Amino acid sequence: MTTHSESAPGAAAADRPLRKDAAENRTRILDAAGRVFANCGIDAGVEEVARVAGVGVGTLYRRFPSKQALIDELVGQHRRELVQIARAAADNPDGTGLEELVRATGELQVGHSGCLPRLWNHSDAEPEAIEEFRTHLADLLAQAQRCGRIREDVTHSDITTLFWALRGVTESSFAVAPNAWRRHLEIAFAGMRPVAGGAFSAQLRERPLTVAQMRKISK
Repeated sequence: MTTHSESAPGAAAADRPLRKDAAENRTRILDAAGRVFANCGIDAGVEEVARVAGVGVGTLYRRFPSKQALIDELVGQHRRELVQIARAAADNPDGTGLEELVRATGELQVGHSGCLPRLWNHSDAEPEAIEEFRTHLADLLAQAQRCGRIREDVTHSDITTLFWALRGVTESSFAVAPNAWRRHLEIAFAGMRPVAGGAFSAQLRERPLTVAQMRKISK
């Protein structure tokens, strides 16, 4: 039988260590999932995640009711990081923010390689965050073009395609040459620079991807 004293504020305070333990378990599970998915791929089982986290499978499922919920939280976490990167890059007034953003995003992809297949698709994980990121990206591209750092015919979809390319380089070369993506990025930015006087080095013959194409590819 529950007494008055058991429901008093002091009893509620006694629950706080349990809430702290639950939060710590949640953090351990997310950290372990990031490592397991990076080493074994996104198809790795939750049993391995629980083992690396040092918790039981039941504890994992109390924090995340399904493997998809765990993946969504990891992807959402990374998308929130992308927004922080974009906000910081927006403070650059000289047109270098776009380059800062792309480089920092490349670093994030290297550090969280297990979730790369889900980072850019139309997932339900933090959709507002990825939309805010894309808004900042468009603004930074426009700023870089106004400052003469990026040629005028480069589009938002071109930069998104660059992220996909960096992902491919990262996934293919990380075990042997973890910094290979940096050289690829330097070459890509060199190709996006205007020549002296702001002219294009050559007219781009291929049209950029449309929004509809981007969405279809990202599904």
